[in-house]
Amino acid sequence: MTKIAFIFPGQGSQSIGMGASFSEDERSRSFFDQADEALGFSLSQLIQEGPQEELTLTYNAQPALLTVSALIAERLERAGIKPDYTAGHSLGEYSALVASGVLTFKEAVDAVYQRGLLMNEAVPAGKGAMAAVLGLGAKELARVTDEVTADGQSVQLANINCPGQIVISGTKEGVERASALAKEQGAKRAIPLDVSGPFHSELMEPASEGLRKTLDAIDLAKAEPPVISNVTAQPVTEPAEIRDLLVRQLYSPVQWEQSVREMISQGVTVFIEAGPGKVLSGLVKKIDRSVKVIPVFDEETLEKAVEELTQ
Repeated sequence: MTKIAFIFPGQGSQSIGMGASFSEDERSRSFFDQADEALGFSLSQLIQEGPQEELTLTYNAQPALLTVSALIAERLERAGIKPDYTAGHSLGEYSALVASGVLTFKEAVDAVYQRGLLMNEAVPAGKGAMAAVLGLGAKELARVTDEVTADGQSVQLANINCPGQIVISGTKEGVERASALAKEQGAKRAIPLDVSGPFHSELMEPASEGLRKTLDAIDLAKAEPPVISNVTAQPVTEPAEIRDLLVRQLYSPVQWEQSVREMISQGVTVFIEAGPGKVLSGLVKKIDRSVKVIPVFDEETLEKAVEELTQ
């Protein structure tokens, strides 16, 4: 029996015009309207017209990506495609929680906007950085980041994405130093990421108290289907546990490779990436080539997915 997982991208996947092809559909369009209403400004205009620098700011990118991902999940479900598990990469975990009924879309949009503001406040744009390190194992890279941190520039492993690709996060100087050291230790490349903060590093801890307050004000529901937590790479359904893990997620590494392996061990053979870009589709393929991966980011890819999965 085929099991399906909906997976949702995180920051870095945003682009001007994302989700535009869905605006012919009234229910899809209502997601943009609801987001504008929840936030009190025209997020939809920023998504459609930019500028890109503005869209990339943490507190704009998060609700923007959530909006597009949530509407794609709704379209898939409306077409009769239901997930057995949901998971999201970093911010994408909030899209997964919407798809699993833990948060309403409006609650999630407001929560991730607040999360973005808190993260920006903890480390203003330009002070932190992230880089993808290719070709070095987690243990070797952790030794590098520990050494740089001990020298006074904070940097940690942030996303354990797939074999041979780990993202590091910390101060700008820390990430630059660790990137250079990692290459000396045998890493093939270190690629700076287009994000506005040092996500999933200890520099984000100051934002965690504010995020807990934001989440405490929301009445979370039980996850149906289960969500795979970024922090533990295990399925979670209970609201109290989900809340705690979301707070920890802010400053803990995203265990993406392990999350995908967990879903495969639970019988998932089809991964649908619901959201802009194909970043997660590429990662899943690097983790296990035997599973089917279907990216859905516009009307055309949605139609293809529906055709393939409802035959």
